[in-house]
Amino acid sequence: MNWHIREAVRHIAAGGVIAYPTDSVYGLGCNPLDAAAVLHLLALKQRSTSHGVILIGSELDQFAPFLQPLPGTAVNRIRRTGNAPVTWVLPCRPDTPAWLTGQHDTLAVRVTNHPVAAALCDAWGGPLVSTSANLHGRHPATSPLGVRKAFNAQLDYILHDPAGATNRPSTIRDGLTGEVLRH
Repeated sequence: MNWHIREAVRHIAAGGVIAYPTDSVYGLGCNPLDAAAVLHLLALKQRSTSHGVILIGSELDQFAPFLQPLPGTAVNRIRRTGNAPVTWVLPCRPDTPAWLTGQHDTLAVRVTNHPVAAALCDAWGGPLVSTSANLHGRHPATSPLGVRKAFNAQLDYILHDPAGATNRPSTIRDGLTGEVLRH
């Protein structure tokens, strides 16, 4: 693990909000179990807590503490995604914090194929909040410079590396039915 990832993990552990590259665009992240950090992240984005957030992980098993047990068909559907950046909306456990789910009884999760984002989750030891690095309703940042322009030193750390090539947020699908919720 390189020192940049260790430094990002140090900030996350201290309750910080970081920016990091994902499969598609730059994301803002924090510890999903730190309510103050998640609420700070949403305030930075100027986004309502009612929408919920996405969690990103390096493997499906990292989301187990937050999700209801999944039927085999859903697990197979998610694993067949391959390298495409797809976020899955799945039934969550009743004790999943409302600051993650918003007004929903589901949670949005994405298994990342981005090597830096996956290494960050592995170094952290689980999933992280992952919401696009932008003010709510604006285009997401696709580079560290775009993150700086959008948030002007309000973040605790920016992990530098190229984001994925799509330059747009991930597709969102219902994990039980496969229905596309957002392209």
